[in-house]
Formats: sequence, structure tokens, C-alpha cells
Amino acid sequence: MTSIQIPTSGNYTLVNARVHSSLTPDFAASFDADGFALADISVTGGKIAIINATELAADAIDLKGRIVLPCFVDCHTHIDKGHIWPRTPNPDGSFPGALVATGNDRAARWTAEDVARRMDFSLRAAYAHGTKALRTHIDSVPPQEEISWPVFEEMRERWKGRIELQGACLLGIDGVRDAAWFERLAKQVAAAKGVLGAVAYMVPDLDELLDRMFRTAIDLGLDLDFHADETADISAVGLKKIAEAALRHRFTGKILVGHCCSLARQPDAEVLDTLDKVARAGIAAVSLPMCNLYLQDRRHDGTTPRWRGVTLLHEMKARGIPVSVASDNTRDPFYAYGDLDMLEVYRMATRILHFDHPVSDWPKSVAATPAEVMRLDGVGGLSVGDAADFIVFKGRSWTELLSRPESDRIVVRNGKAIARELPDYAELDDLMVT
Repeated sequence: MTSIQIPTSGNYTLVNARVHSSLTPDFAASFDADGFALADISVTGGKIAIINATELAADAIDLKGRIVLPCFVDCHTHIDKGHIWPRTPNPDGSFPGALVATGNDRAARWTAEDVARRMDFSLRAAYAHGTKALRTHIDSVPPQEEISWPVFEEMRERWKGRIELQGACLLGIDGVRDAAWFERLAKQVAAAKGVLGAVAYMVPDLDELLDRMFRTAIDLGLDLDFHADETADISAVGLKKIAEAALRHRFTGKILVGHCCSLARQPDAEVLDTLDKVARAGIAAVSLPMCNLYLQDRRHDGTTPRWRGVTLLHEMKARGIPVSVASDNTRDPFYAYGDLDMLEVYRMATRILHFDHPVSDWPKSVAATPAEVMRLDGVGGLSVGDAADFIVFKGRSWTELLSRPESDRIVVRNGKAIARELPDYAELDDLMVT
């Protein structure tokens, strides 16, 4: 297959592009069983001008059936933690081991320069892989919030026009007990145009703490983003508690809840009650398939893990609950691997969560759905009038696309192919000296 050259003018037509029904809402065509159809995509002035049925045009670029997807949206990451593994690895691969290792590294090493350099490194990788928008959680336990939030705001400005960057504060929900401090944090988050978040551990006063968070979010006009039930313990029902709080407060903002692992192990009656409440509350969910596969059911007795660690996305989707998958951690104590490559995330999600037979509209989980949760207009799809931000792959079918890394993909932003330069790990070597 010959190489493709995207004109630097930003004006051209791609013919015989293979597009997916779930990501081209304005394109009426006869889609195949996997949701694909061939289309022509005309780009003018860096925007998508036309998407129509293919008819080979003069001076057009023939993709010969290559898949074209919109740029990715990664709605749950931790780029403030990213790439600390070489200096502070997880000693046993467990969740408690990750908490301790990260806490120790944060207290000892997370200066503004350290956080900024690792954040920038992560964003360069995400950009090269084709991500257009990214939400990162920001560890906000004292005194780190005074260091990391100014860095985040600087990074958002630095990356404006390349990656739409959102921030959500992250702390154990027990930190909300200090009402005065939490109010100051919430106002800091609001000033940074961020999202209010916490880890909804099963503490005795969880309902009261959630009430405080919801009242604060309503007062400040903030959306909410929670970690919940990242455990195999079937008594962990943080997701249900969040849904009940949302219903109590008649919350109308966006709520995203990540992980929800224990739901997959609970009795059917408990699951149905929780999902009904989540659907009524309008909550969206995000599963982190790679990180949860790494952490959940990890054993140290010589036996093999017995479950995948992911939540019940199929059951959620069947109830109309918006569902996404995302990168989560990269090369830190919570996940030793990863590169903020959403194609890798979707490939792994397809295998772990069975996003196939049928493919249905699962591709929305890495594009259109997280874009909606993040309140991003004109992102996550291929539509006439939107910026020409898309990725051209060599794969012509799902089995081709998801069988190789597609390291030679073409990432197009505003109609022009970007220079896809992944940062070298050696750049961070001086930060890894212990």
C-alpha cells in the first residue's frame, strides 16, 4: 500500500475513506455489518467541507479503503503522576502498594518543575498518537494543590489549540471533612475552570461528604468526576451512593464516575438497583481496562487472577448510560505501562470487554461520548463544518486496525498532517535519579 501525503495547503479531498456510522452522524450511507462505509471527505481551509458517497475525483487522494477516525478524547488520565515508575515503582503490583509508592514520591519529588516536565512529556505522547482532548486528575492533597494547579493552568495555555486540557481535583473523600479547606480547594478548582472530584471510599460518613461535594458543585457551577469502587470488595457501593446523592440534590451538571470494578462482582439485584439509579441520575461511566486489568485480582500466592477488573459497560449502555474507556495511569505505580495511546486503549477494551460481534457504536467510547461528557462541541466525530481533525490508519477493517500498533498512522489537525514525534524517555532521566 503506497504512502499517503496530506497537502500542506489544508485543501484536498480524500476518496475511498472508510468511515464508521457512529462517528459520522451526518453521513447517510449503506454501512456494512461492522458499521463501515466508503466516503469522500473534502477539506477546505482546515475544515471538513463535504462528506459524501465516494466518486473518484480528479486530484484526489485515494485512501483505498483505509479507516479514518476522528481524533481521540481521553477523559480519565493522571498526567501529574505519569512516568515516575523508574524512580518509584510499585513494590508488589497491588493497589495499596500503588497508593503508598505514589504518596511517598509526591511528598519527596513533586516540585512545580518536576510535575510540569512530566505533564508536558505525557501530552506530547498523547498528541502524537492522535488525542485532541484530555482530562487529567490532579492530586490535590495539601500542599500539592498549591503546586500542581498553577502548573496545570500553565500547561493548558501552552497546549491550547493542540490538546483541549481539563483538570479534575483528586483526593480521598475523607479530605472533604475539613470544610474550610475543601471550600478553598473548590474555589481554586473553579478559578482554574476545572472539575470537582474525589475518590468515593466507603467511609462511614460517605453520604454526608457526598452531600457537601454536591452542594459545593451546585454553588460554584462545577461538574463532578469521581473514582469509585476500584476494588473486588462486593460491599463497595460508591457508585450507588453517588447516584443517590445526585438524585437527592437534583443535580443537573455532568457527572463522570470511573472504575466501578466491584459492580461486576455484586449480586444481580444489587447491580440492577445501582444501574437503575445511575441511569435516572444521568451519570456517565468510564472504564479503565488496562490499569484495572493490571491492579485488580492481583495475587501473591502463586495463583492466577480470575477476573478482568472492568465494570459492566454492556449493561450500562443497554440502559442508556453514557460509557467511555480511557487511558488512566501511565508508567507510574498504578500502571507500569501505557503511553496515552487511545488506539491501544480501544484495542485492549475490545478484547477485554468484547467490543465486537457486533461492533455496534462502541467506537464512540473513545471519541463522541467522552467529548459530550467533557462538554466539547465539534469534537469526537466527523461532521461538515468541524475542524478537519482526524487520523488516517492503514487498517481497512477492525481486524486489521486492531491487530497492529499502527505506529505509522497519519494524524491530521486543522487539515494538515502533524509531525508525529514521540518524546524520548531519556529526556526524563535527570528526574529519575534517586
